[in-house]
Amino acid sequence: MANNKKKPTKKQAQEIDVVEAVSKTEEFFEKYKKTLIYSIFAIIAIAAIILLINTFYVVPQKKEAVAQTFPAEQYFRVDSFALALNGDGNALGFKDIIKDYGTKGGKAVYFYAGVCELKLGHYKEAISYLKKYEGKDPIIKARALACIGDSYAAMNDFSSAASYYEKAAGAADNIFAASYLLKSGIMYEALKKPAKALDAYKEIKEQYPLSKEGNEIDKYITRIERQ
Repeated sequence: MANNKKKPTKKQAQEIDVVEAVSKTEEFFEKYKKTLIYSIFAIIAIAAIILLINTFYVVPQKKEAVAQTFPAEQYFRVDSFALALNGDGNALGFKDIIKDYGTKGGKAVYFYAGVCELKLGHYKEAISYLKKYEGKDPIIKARALACIGDSYAAMNDFSSAASYYEKAAGAADNIFAASYLLKSGIMYEALKKPAKALDAYKEIKEQYPLSKEGNEIDKYITRIERQ
């Protein structure tokens, strides 16, 4: 007997596929309805908790940290480094601000604390703080690297000092770079590496001739070339 059943058209086949897909979706939802609902409520609850923590803990902590940082910055600006670092008995210093708030008062707290330690002659502590500074300002970043160099130089680690002065010079292309290059050259002279010192001095002459260091760099170059 001949099979008179007609083959569905392309359009009919697509409609059948859609119906089957919808049916399967409904079956899946019906099967996992409770799980899906619980998952949605869990996501909403987590989002609410994060919002509450941010509103009632993180934001107030940041505001409090900024308020605590202000007096320490004032002491720093007038070169009262011990008070800036350790506080005055009423306001906190950078050391306790970092301990209590971390970087909530701004990433610069590590830079300030490091410079204070450097000025107070605590070189290892200075290096520890300065290496933790992760701010994006290129000038402050360069200054932090140079202060690490100063700390190593004070401990007679001239090789490390030269390395950090070079990093400082490369971190920000501005007139301050000349002073960092000069320091690196002096370190290389102390290490009996006149060729590397000469490279640093010539870079000052070529790249920063209008800087204070550039005006005086010829005497450094001449001294090495006459050796």
